[in-house]
Amino acid sequence: MTGETFFSRASELRDRPNFRTVLSEYCHDTIAPAEIGWPTHKMLNQAGRYLVSFMLIHNDHAWRRHGGQRPTLTALQAMVGSSPRQTAAFVATLKAARYVTVEADPDDARLKCLRAAPPLVAEIGRPGRLFVAAMDRLAHRQPGLAGVLDDSERLGELVYRSASHVLRHGMLTEPFPRILRLTRRDCGYPLLTAIVGAHYAASVPDAPSATPLSLRVLADRLRVSRAHVGNLLQEADAAGWFRTDGRCLTFLDPSLLREFELWAACQMIFYDDLASEICAEPRGQGAVPA
Repeated sequence: MTGETFFSRASELRDRPNFRTVLSEYCHDTIAPAEIGWPTHKMLNQAGRYLVSFMLIHNDHAWRRHGGQRPTLTALQAMVGSSPRQTAAFVATLKAARYVTVEADPDDARLKCLRAAPPLVAEIGRPGRLFVAAMDRLAHRQPGLAGVLDDSERLGELVYRSASHVLRHGMLTEPFPRILRLTRRDCGYPLLTAIVGAHYAASVPDAPSATPLSLRVLADRLRVSRAHVGNLLQEADAAGWFRTDGRCLTFLDPSLLREFELWAACQMIFYDDLASEICAEPRGQGAVPA
């Protein structure tokens, strides 16, 4: 996700007449209740823990479909920024919740391979799928590509290819400092989508209605404490990013809105390009017998 051509495509996409209507629907879908249960949903809405799950799915697909190394805990610990103990503890939580299974390597039973269960793939792949769905709406595609990603293997392949890009080129959020800062806080990014969605609800025709921005509603929707939501809102106010009156949005920094819109346009193009490649391939292409 680098280069002048890519950002030129994103700028052109952002300038389309229906872009903000589609983006308002993306914000509405992002803040909608997730299918995955408590407490794992909350745990995945923080960058470090999300990255562990993201790379776990990458390693699983790299091994099963692309001839990569075995997806062991040791291999995962070497790839992520958290300490080996933190990574092991989080993987143990995912295993206890049955979002990760452990399989013995068929060639060496002493090696234990981590495999993401479909519900974890669905949650980690959800952001990319929502961006593809947004591009479907923007391009008026019938049928769209997002529907193909309902298949867990293909959605896992989307995560794998996205993670491969991150390993080669760095995090996709790096050109967007305020987006990056919010993703590093528990549920910071979903809160931002609620804020932007509220702005669009008040300014864009046909935008979905806003999520009420009270501490109670946001805490319930994000599955965190009211105190945590209050801290996020206070920090954003102090930084001059956005402000609420306890229920409604009263201020949104125009430069933050522009950053979010360019970020979203980049993500739409990035994931749509990957989805187009995946959907153009035969269903089993790239599979490596286990």
